[in-house]
Amino acid sequence: MKLFYYVTGHGHPLIILHGLFGSSDNWFTLAKFFGEKYKVYAVDQRNHGHSPHSEEFNYRVMSDDTNDLMIHEGIQSGHLLGHSMGGKTAMRFTLTHPEKVDKLIVVDIAPKAYPPKHDKIFESLFALKLDKYKTRTELDFALGQYISDYAVRQLLLKNVFRDEEERFKWRIDVSALHNNYSKVNEAIESTDQFTKPVLFIRGSKSSYILDSDVPQIKSIFPLMELITIEGVGHWVHAESPQKFAEVVVEFLAR
Repeated sequence: MKLFYYVTGHGHPLIILHGLFGSSDNWFTLAKFFGEKYKVYAVDQRNHGHSPHSEEFNYRVMSDDTNDLMIHEGIQSGHLLGHSMGGKTAMRFTLTHPEKVDKLIVVDIAPKAYPPKHDKIFESLFALKLDKYKTRTELDFALGQYISDYAVRQLLLKNVFRDEEERFKWRIDVSALHNNYSKVNEAIESTDQFTKPVLFIRGSKSSYILDSDVPQIKSIFPLMELITIEGVGHWVHAESPQKFAEVVVEFLAR
C-alpha cells in the first residue's frame, strides 16, 4: 500500500507516524521545525488522512507500509518518531528492521497491551450523521453532545472534509478502525532487543506510560530513556510543542 506523506527539509531522514484518529496534518508545524535539521517524512498511516483504506489493519501491515515508504524513497536508514498508535507502529518496525533505524522516539505509549479507551469516541463517530450538517460549527456542537473535551473534538473533526458536492465526509475509515480496534490495543512483543538509543516521552497528566512499565520497556530497548513533560496529557506534542521539540532535537543531536 502506498501511503500519503509529505516531505520537508533536508538532512538525515526523520519519519513521523501519528496516532489513532490523527494524520500528518497534526504534525505540520513541528515537521517544518524539524525540517531545519532533518529531511522529514510526515506520514498518513492506512485508514487515516489521505492514505488508502483497508480492512486489514494491524501493526504488521503498518510496519510493512513504513518499510515500503523507505524503499520507495531510497532511505537506507533514518530516525523514527511515533505517537501513541504510531509509536507502536514505530516499535514494531524497529524490531523487524533494526538496521533501518538509527534512533527511535516513542511518544506516550508503552509496548504493553491496553484496555479499550476509545469506545465513547467510536460511539460518537458512528452517531454523527455527517450529511445532516452544513457547517463545522454545527458538527462541533453535535459532537459535543458526546465529547466534552474541545481539543479531542477538534482532533476528530480534522478528519472531516467536503466532497465535490460540498457534503461532509470522513477521511478516516471509521468502520475499519472500529473492526480492528482490538489489534490497535495489542502489545508489541519481541524476544529480540534493539540496542540503539531510544527515547520515550510522556505527559505528566497521562497514564499511558507508568513507572512500572519501565522494566518491560528496558527488556526490549535496553538503552531507553524516559522524559516526562510536565503539565500535559496524552497529546504531548500538541499541548507543549516547544518543550517537545527541544527534547526531540536534543536527543537526535547527540
